[in-house]
Amino acid sequence: MAENKKIIEFKDIVKTYGKGNAATYALNKVSFSINQGEFVAIMGASGSGKSTSMNIIGCLDLPTSGEYLFNGINIEKLNRNQMALIRRNYLGFVFQSFNLLGRTSALDNVELPLIYRKTPSKQRKLIAFEALKKVGLESVANNTPAELSGGQQQRVAIARAIVTNPLVLLADEPTGNLDSIKSLEIMNLLKKLNEESKITIIMVTHEEEMAKFANRVIYFRDGHIEDSLKKGFK
Repeated sequence: MAENKKIIEFKDIVKTYGKGNAATYALNKVSFSINQGEFVAIMGASGSGKSTSMNIIGCLDLPTSGEYLFNGINIEKLNRNQMALIRRNYLGFVFQSFNLLGRTSALDNVELPLIYRKTPSKQRKLIAFEALKKVGLESVANNTPAELSGGQQQRVAIARAIVTNPLVLLADEPTGNLDSIKSLEIMNLLKKLNEESKITIIMVTHEEEMAKFANRVIYFRDGHIEDSLKKGFK
């Protein structure tokens, strides 16, 4: 269940590309908030603003104007190093393409964020193994990505994203490269992590069937929020 604490706040966010008559509004005065513990899906056609919003939420980009608060921190006031620390310490990322290192084991892949944190090797392996257990892959910890199915590879990617116990997990089309059965497995896993580990999840998807796993769906259209619907939306 979602708590009342706002962890993501967009206040009149504007994002433009280009200048003068060539300026394009990717986001035009967008305002919304996401509470700690929510599972929110973001939907919209290509160019609607959903990916731009995710980039700003993930501290990968800054708005042209407006205010973005992450856990109460005004992100625009941070420098690049401080934004990198937010990403490293508070955010987990899952992508459509898995982005695993092909020649290393599942366990080594999951360890990566802990290496950046300078976690000691022995402790690192224990924490990484626990993350693999959470996604049900402890039995293939020593397998390389080539020895895993697409669904298993995405679960390794999810384990890597949650190994640092992030406040927010950002999932960008996490089922985009999977068949329908594997997609449902991944969505059930994300739902379980949200409910049992209380991780706030924000997911971009173009599939209504996947969005139904979320507690709330935010629809973008032409740089605006067209609608925001709670579970049972359609």
